[in-house]
Amino acid sequence: MRFLSRLLTRFTPLPPNASLADFLAWMRGETKKSRFKIWLRAFLFVQFSAIFIVYFYRDISAGHFRWEWALLIFLLCLPLGFLMSRLVPMRVDTESRAVLMSLDRIYLVLIWLLVIAKLVTGRIPSLVFVADICMAVILGVMSGRLSGICTRVRRMKLAAGLFGQ
Repeated sequence: MRFLSRLLTRFTPLPPNASLADFLAWMRGETKKSRFKIWLRAFLFVQFSAIFIVYFYRDISAGHFRWEWALLIFLLCLPLGFLMSRLVPMRVDTESRAVLMSLDRIYLVLIWLLVIAKLVTGRIPSLVFVADICMAVILGVMSGRLSGICTRVRRMKLAAGLFGQ
């Protein structure tokens, strides 16, 4: 109970007449340097990829799923990840010579929902293919979003003249 009250005091409440823009700004939270955030996202993507490839191999060997389906779903979700990278709040900090970004809670909730759906459906033998679909969606969204973030950071750094100094 004490932990929850301490956690809730970290967030400033929104006024009742707050707009959607105010809500999105409130959701952004603290900004951190892009290099750390990008490496963290890359590390998580590699972890998920390694774990999911083992599951894909097991399910494809058992005849529950096919590599072609995984690739198709991955490729269909890649553009969604690119679009979601536009939701990541970023700004250039010339003093620290870095691009700062905030946590995108929409993405975080989506990935957690997909992971939970994968865990639940993976335990039900008749829904193993749904777990495989969830895994392919997660990998597609994660890789598209990571690629989109890297592209945006590079463009912002080029525009701010942070390369070559």
